[in-house]
Amino acid sequence: MANPNIVNVTSIYGKLAQTAVTTGSVNLVSNASSSGKIFKINSLIISNVDGANAADITCQISNNGSTAKLANTISVPADATLVLISKDTSIYLPENSHIQVWASASSDLHAICSYEEIS
Repeated sequence: MANPNIVNVTSIYGKLAQTAVTTGSVNLVSNASSSGKIFKINSLIISNVDGANAADITCQISNNGSTAKLANTISVPADATLVLISKDTSIYLPENSHIQVWASASSDLHAICSYEEIS
């Protein structure tokens, strides 16, 4: 099934995804193939919960098997946050797409993503 025409939607649900980021790639948000949905990503915030050490974040979008980096080893200082996507720079995540995150140190960074599920 193709992504829905966002002019003729029948439902929009607010969603939240969150995870403690590890050193291995994790799908933070996934839109399955043939879901009949499109996700509007409103914000993606990375917070460093380690009080002493900075950690690097990498984030990529995988779309139909092709990947592109949204952030590549960007340092997040101790006790700080980094906004990767905001309402001003929102993006759409079509079917068969994922937002993947990983870090230089396990559990030092948390990822929080607010999005709309549109169908």
